[in-house]
Amino acid sequence: MALPDFTMRQLLEAGVHFGHRTYRWNPKMAPYLYGAHNGIHIIDLQQTVPMLHRALEALRDTAAAGGRVLFVGTKRQAQEAIADAARRAGQHFVHHRWLGGMLTNWKTISVSIARLKELDANAEQGEQSGLTKKERLHLEREREKLERSLGGIKDMGGLPDILFVIDTNKEEIAIEEARRLGIPVVAVLDSNSSPAGIAFPIPGNDDASRAINLYCELAAQAVLNGIRTQMAQTGDIGEAAEIPGEAEAAPREENSLGRGPRRGRKQDEGRKQEPEMVAAESPDGQ
Repeated sequence: MALPDFTMRQLLEAGVHFGHRTYRWNPKMAPYLYGAHNGIHIIDLQQTVPMLHRALEALRDTAAAGGRVLFVGTKRQAQEAIADAARRAGQHFVHHRWLGGMLTNWKTISVSIARLKELDANAEQGEQSGLTKKERLHLEREREKLERSLGGIKDMGGLPDILFVIDTNKEEIAIEEARRLGIPVVAVLDSNSSPAGIAFPIPGNDDASRAINLYCELAAQAVLNGIRTQMAQTGDIGEAAEIPGEAEAAPREENSLGRGPRRGRKQDEGRKQEPEMVAAESPDGQ
């Protein structure tokens, strides 16, 4: 079963090796750090490459076994990339806000999902025509609120089999819920993160948009490869057949690998934008 291709140079171009300022680090990440430059920790990409490979294998194998993959990333830089990747891979996502109990209290969450589907169906069938303007506005606001929070998981149908997470600090509640339920987690770990409880860690910058886009592109493609394998094994499609969503993912890969224009990239607090010369002093240049 194939995995999406990536190289050390692509990681460098996306800024995966840039950590946070040294005073913001988490000592548990020490084994994954190459050193520091101008007060910024540099992540050891010699370790990132094989660990990213193992993480993609886990996503691919889960999809190949028919499992559900939940993409999680609620920080501003990750929201669009997380949602796009999950949709292209035919999977599920949380990109607005993680609701406490989204996994551990799935029964209650399912009730809210059922309500969202009911509101969607009513809107499609025009069953709000007999309501007053105020009543229609109230229902529309309710539907929009539920859609923001649960729209990405309304078709999940049950607990996920694996999580793909951007920023473990931001998504600590999701990770804790997954840990309690024994759900493995694939996660990007920056220099200020903790690897505790992460089954498949990926040491790397979790703030730069280009890096996040790269992770999400690779994760989506790994899942699609797994789905292709599953469908080929069950006889649903041939090896050469096109999987829905796969064609959409390919054109975006060029920009996500750092060769496209930079749009609206902002540095996280405490992270310094380093000059290009740093790349030459990274692990790839040894």
